[in-house]
Amino acid sequence: MPKFDSIRQFYDSEVNSAIQNVANHPMMKALMSFTFPEVEESVWMEQLKRTHSIRDFQVNFIYQSIQRVLERSSDGLSTSGFEKLEPNTSYLFISNHRDIILDTSLLNVSLFDHGLVMTASAIGDNLVQKSFLLTLSKLNRNFLVRRGLSPRELLQSSKLMSEFIYHLLSKENRSVWIAQREGRTKDGNDATHQGVLKMLAMASDEKNLMDYFKKIKIVPVSISYEYDPTDALKMPQIMAEANDEIYIKEKNEDFITLISGIIGQKKRIHIHVGDVLDKEFDKITAENDNNNKQIQALAQVIDDSILSTYKLWPTNFIAYDLINNTDQFSNQYTEKEKQLFERRLEMRLGNEKEALRESFLAMYANPVVNKLKYQNVE
Repeated sequence: MPKFDSIRQFYDSEVNSAIQNVANHPMMKALMSFTFPEVEESVWMEQLKRTHSIRDFQVNFIYQSIQRVLERSSDGLSTSGFEKLEPNTSYLFISNHRDIILDTSLLNVSLFDHGLVMTASAIGDNLVQKSFLLTLSKLNRNFLVRRGLSPRELLQSSKLMSEFIYHLLSKENRSVWIAQREGRTKDGNDATHQGVLKMLAMASDEKNLMDYFKKIKIVPVSISYEYDPTDALKMPQIMAEANDEIYIKEKNEDFITLISGIIGQKKRIHIHVGDVLDKEFDKITAENDNNNKQIQALAQVIDDSILSTYKLWPTNFIAYDLINNTDQFSNQYTEKEKQLFERRLEMRLGNEKEALRESFLAMYANPVVNKLKYQNVE
């Protein structure tokens, strides 16, 4: 549909031509050399040139790239909840957001491993300013979220994106991933922004808004990294906001963050997919008499799922104990793990350690604070 051309991923009929255009790009060669270090360039180049669909590109290349990332920069990926999902069924995954590329890539690896429909995924157009990155993102079934718009442009853009997401889910039987908020969570406090839900609702033609949300099968997703590979990079923005200053990104900051997220150490990673929301919508409708209150209640339902199922790591408990000067969770980590985390704190913050220490620790400690609201964490 031409109306979606400004934001959509490639159609399969466009894939081979797009690949031919970037096959010799230095960044493509670097990606392939990283992914297939023992394979001759002519071999993967030939396979690239025989690729005619997004699925083939994802399965034969991107999937392998992510496996290599996991091998080199993590202690492995674990998952839970995927067995509840049905094959050949599209879902709207609403997820907390830690890393620009990996959150969606790891979800798709997990969906593929479980024989489920992989996602089309939202990505900010600020992240794909370089033409190669734009092509690669469209080959990986990303669609564009336009940033920096005027209020009028934002309204039009939001409506188009809402209609496109519904088109993917209902007409193409394609699952969709979208973050619960614009941009990555910087302070470890995951919260669903109501604006995201209002955008999704724009495509609704249902009399009752909650009937529309029920129809698109929302699945909350929580993803947690033992070490956030971009933790130190988030500090300047957190400090600026704490001082009520306007934060202005450095040139190429998004690109540096993107690369750091991929190659930086993550240790263990866990993805949990929650239950498909269903009965919750009837309860929301019964208890709230207008759309704004219903959206607010839905945001809370999604938050409850993400925060209560978030996998906590020793780093989270260490940070909580350090920031609160306690040993409440000392049974959740070893002395060696604590020393390694404190060493990381010193190395990542350097001379800014005193100024940034609390913000750095809070990023790791807040998931514990949030989970304590739902259960006793032991």
